[in-house]
Formats: sequence, C-alpha cells, structure tokens
Amino acid sequence: MPFRTLLLDLAPPLATITLNRPDKRNAISPQMIEDLLAALDQAENSAARVVLLTGNGKAFCAGMDLDALRAISSQSAEQNLDESRRMARMFRRIWSYPQPMIAAVNGAAIAGGCGIATLCDFTLAVPEASFGYSEVRIGFIPAIVSVFLRRQVGEKIARDLLLTGRILGAEEAHRIGLVTEILPADRLLERAREIAETLIANSPESIRLTKGLLRRCAEGEIDRELELAVVENAAIRATPDFREGLTAFLEKRKPKWSGQ
Repeated sequence: MPFRTLLLDLAPPLATITLNRPDKRNAISPQMIEDLLAALDQAENSAARVVLLTGNGKAFCAGMDLDALRAISSQSAEQNLDESRRMARMFRRIWSYPQPMIAAVNGAAIAGGCGIATLCDFTLAVPEASFGYSEVRIGFIPAIVSVFLRRQVGEKIARDLLLTGRILGAEEAHRIGLVTEILPADRLLERAREIAETLIANSPESIRLTKGLLRRCAEGEIDRELELAVVENAAIRATPDFREGLTAFLEKRKPKWSGQ
C-alpha cells in the first residue's frame, strides 16, 4: 500500500522504513502514526527478519507536527484521549515488535521522535544528532515516553531529562545508554546493515523467543503504566499552562505560566 509520510522498502531479510516528511523535519502527525503502524504490520507479515528505521533529510524526527499541535486546542476530551491512546499504541508496538529494530538517527530526535529512536533494539546516531524530551517547555507532559525511559536509563537520569526538558548531544545520549553507537554520516546506514547481517545470521526462532521473553517479563507493568500515562497525557491538554505553552511555542515567544 502507498504511504503518505514514509517509505517502505521490503527487501527481505531486511525491511527499511524511512520517515519521509523532510520539509517538516519528519514531525509526527496522526497520518504518520497510522502509516508507521501499517508499515510495521507489512514488514512483520513479510519474510523480513530485521527492520531498519531512519529519516529523510536533516532530522530523524523533530517531535509532534505543528498542525497537530494547533488542532489540540480545539479537540474534545474524548478526542484527546483517543489521540493519546494512538500515540501509546505506536510506542508500545515499537517496543514489543517481534523482529529486531535498528534506528539510524541521522539528525534531531526530539520528544516523540526521541521515543521512536530509542525504543528500537539498537539506536545508531551521527555525531550531530540530538535527543531530548522537551514537552515541559510547552506545558505538556512526557507521560507516555516516561514509561519506557525509566527502564532504559534509570529513575534519576529519567527525572533529569523529563523535568528539565534539556537537549542532549549524541555523546551524552550514548553515555547514558540511549544510543548504542555513534557513526559518521557516511557510515550510519552501512553500520546498521552490518548489525542487521549479524542478527540475520542468528537463529530466527531464538531471536523471536528472546524478544518475546523480554516483552513478557515487562508487558503487564508496561500496560498498567501506559494506561495511567494516556490519561495524564490527555488531561493536561485542558490546563491553562498547556494552552499558554502551546500558544507561546507557536508564536515563538516565552510562555507566561500561571501554574494551573
């Protein structure tokens, strides 16, 4: 099927998904979420044994699309809850995907884009790549990604990243465990394919069962926490601070917080 926001190259045993909104810095839109979920389904139902995920242009994925952000202000509580569930479904799908996933981060991976990049089994990055969960800067809450981040880097580091909203360079992201390797741009995809070849040389049943074990060990707790995160993600959208933060972000000015 054709996709509007990404490219899918099925060349088993490797499937390559390229986020393809370079003019929007590959920002996440509702259409991209649906496209990504559908592309992962197609790859799973093919003979592909590894999925490579990257971005087209200078950014990997710069977070939520501006048009999607603007739409939030006019959405109902039910619509916000549905949208939060859709985002949670995308992140959980990447986290629980049965075949290995490799992210080749070619540039900025911010907010939801950081979640997409770091939930893959392997995260490769160019030296210029940047990472961060910047939601608190616009009165939002990094609720859904927090469920996974705490398990990746530990409670203390997660609190630092989520509460400050600061942006990390590739070296720091590598040091704290968000990034597997840092490669020059001309080696990024080549190295991703090398890792894919190593994985493909292993027993497919062993890979499937290993990933299944890792999933089953955590999924009960993950799902309970995701439900709480979805509710919090939707609820904050009705607060004055979120409306002010969103307006200030769109108007490119400093927000004037009310603390509500």
